[in-house]
Amino acid sequence: MNLLTGKKSAPYRYLLPTVVLMIIFMVIPIFMVITYSFADKAVVSKNPSFVGLDNYFKLFKDVVYWKSVYNTFIFVTVSVVAHLVIGMLFAMLLNSKYFSTRTKTIARVIYILPWVFTASVVAILWKLMLQPSGIVNYILSLFPHVHRDTEWLSDRTIALSVICFINIWCGYPFYMISILAGLQGISEDLYESAAIDGANDLRAFFNITIPQLKPILISIAMLDFIWTLQTFNVIWMLTGGGPVNSTQTLSIYIYKLAFQKVDYSMAATAATVLLLVCIIVAVFYVKQQKKVRG
Repeated sequence: MNLLTGKKSAPYRYLLPTVVLMIIFMVIPIFMVITYSFADKAVVSKNPSFVGLDNYFKLFKDVVYWKSVYNTFIFVTVSVVAHLVIGMLFAMLLNSKYFSTRTKTIARVIYILPWVFTASVVAILWKLMLQPSGIVNYILSLFPHVHRDTEWLSDRTIALSVICFINIWCGYPFYMISILAGLQGISEDLYESAAIDGANDLRAFFNITIPQLKPILISIAMLDFIWTLQTFNVIWMLTGGGPVNSTQTLSIYIYKLAFQKVDYSMAATAATVLLLVCIIVAVFYVKQQKKVRG
């Protein structure tokens, strides 16, 4: 009885509700999904048969799956790199001494707006603007030799690029805020010493700013990689993975397998592969955090 009420057990008693909820809503579902990936006709059959790695071999032979992998790779790579570059640019502008405090405050409000909108708002907003009769085509029509009836979301040659642009637009504020916080934590003495030694702004950026921000940049890049890898809402509401699977990422591919083709076994297989990739990145993220704290 003392074991349950003693001071030594107090931390465990406080953690117990959270641990129980995590087991119920995270550990058990993950275990079930992994189990389904080794079965045939999971969920839809009362007695699904064990098929071993057959689902994985079938998945890796699927042309649509590899098309989704390619789209996901392009989508994630372009988004993460662009988030980093744009976030760094805006953060340095907001940290600059050349603008007044009022100007910086107004700029922060404007720059952070895309991050405030929910996925549904972002999707509806851009879908309206990108219609053939929308404002984007109208503005472009004001310039000579520009076609004003472009089908931005229906043309498979440009649809993925448009989706990448929208994701970049609504995701860069996270980088901007994180990098801005890191910039404000760098001592001005470092830049003054560099200036005395004859270093210009470019050398100070690569020799002081980047090394000081390296832990933050690596951490937010890993987080953004995991988040972007699982992006679903915006893509689904804008294109549904079309046209002709040109914007179909792995998350869309898994959703269609499960809820359109009702093939939960293959959906679980694809989800398990995606989970494995996320776990690998998460392990590197945790190691990076330990290095920063250590």
